[in-house]
Amino acid sequence: MRPDEPKLRERLLSSQSAPRRRAPNAGRMARRRWAVRIAKYTLPLLGLALLASIALWPEFVRIKDQERIAFSRFSATEVDAARVVDARYRGVDEHGRPYTLTANSAQQDGPERVNLVMPKGDVTSENGTWIMLQGDTGVYMQHASLLDLSGNVTLYREDGTTVTTDTATVDLKAGAAASNDRVHAEGPFGTLDAQAFAITDNGNVMQFTGPARLVMNGGQQ
Repeated sequence: MRPDEPKLRERLLSSQSAPRRRAPNAGRMARRRWAVRIAKYTLPLLGLALLASIALWPEFVRIKDQERIAFSRFSATEVDAARVVDARYRGVDEHGRPYTLTANSAQQDGPERVNLVMPKGDVTSENGTWIMLQGDTGVYMQHASLLDLSGNVTLYREDGTTVTTDTATVDLKAGAAASNDRVHAEGPFGTLDAQAFAITDNGNVMQFTGPARLVMNGGQQ
């Protein structure tokens, strides 16, 4: 017996006892070819998509930042447009006479309505007489030029006549005002307390409804 004969016998026995690999059938070979074909076309496409996303990512970030900035500007514009400090409105009445309406602040409340804080209106009559009216709060209907005043409503005419009441409605276009609340008036004529009043012709005509109490200068009632 040769010295290497035992080793050759062991190798032969181990090769006989090891499981034999099964040869792939036609179906398995077809599936392998299909998988290789898919990988051949898919992997390059995935690579191109990855490269494109890397190249375009800064542009996506820039567009997103621009959209965020644009939205912030839009929101700020909406807020500024909804509430205005030191608001001022100008117009002319139906006779072409100018009027000005100011307020400490104006809050837009719909397409027509504006809520005012400390509104004040200045009106000039046809003969040049200046009239001022004001209140604690007000509601201004822009297209109709109607102003509803509430709280410490005061109307002052250039000749020294002062009318005070709780509420009043002013038609700036027509140059008229009216109130159904109790009214107190003072002026060159004396003092007057009445149930309601109506003013026309930009303050040139004042009417008071009773019961009323008038104290004229000189003590006459």
